[in-house]
Amino acid sequence: MPDDLYQRYQAAHRAHQAHIRTCARCTDAARCPDGQRAYELFARLQDAYLARRRDQQRRS
Repeated sequence: MPDDLYQRYQAAHRAHQAHIRTCARCTDAARCPDGQRAYELFARLQDAYLARRRDQQRRS
């Protein structure tokens, strides 16, 4: 069963993807304020998840 951090990271990714599919202002080069917030949340959660995975692998 996926852990909570993984689930939040995946949900943030889905939310970001849904936003960019429907937002006319977001492009590859620039994001609207809502798109930027969605991207930053996704990026922070992904970074935290990957850092924790690396830490767990080092301990193994």
